[in-house]
Amino acid sequence: MVRLTKIYTRTGDGGTTGLGDGSRVAKTSARIEAYGTVDELNAVLAMCLDSCPDEALRERLFGLQNDLFDLGADLCVPLAEAGGPQHIGEARVLRLEAWIDEVNADLAPLESFVLPGGNPLATALHLARTVCRRAERRVLTLAAEERVGEQGIVYLNRLSDLFFVLARAAAGGDERLWRPTRDEEAKPS
Repeated sequence: MVRLTKIYTRTGDGGTTGLGDGSRVAKTSARIEAYGTVDELNAVLAMCLDSCPDEALRERLFGLQNDLFDLGADLCVPLAEAGGPQHIGEARVLRLEAWIDEVNADLAPLESFVLPGGNPLATALHLARTVCRRAERRVLTLAAEERVGEQGIVYLNRLSDLFFVLARAAAGGDERLWRPTRDEEAKPS
């Protein structure tokens, strides 16, 4: 492991950053946007962990943080340069699907769209869901330009679904449901 004595390198002062293969790209590139948003999602997931009282759920969320770091590692090296299998593969997607099914089995059927909120953990999980969707869009933007690991995209899609059912479960039946109104209904009386 490389031990850095200084946190700043000055190599990015000109608007570029280094990838895992040593090449440099603009900090505004689709690749940096993709793994930067995955990193942001990991920070939001830390908020979920910090507001989660259930130890078993905390362990699973911590595992997801590690998965996201692995996904970031996959994304920081151009796929042609990676020279082997990606960290995020089908097994992790299947693990997410099993967990979604497990959590969803205990939830009441949806009769309306769910608004974010309910309690601090449910709110943080909804935030994780929305940032996850943005990360998915950023990775898809990168995939339109160059090859990326397909399972990473699928993983993010399932992960946002997992955050949704976890948010519903965390709300404990106190979900805020969307009640659509029309302009004429909203007029002051």
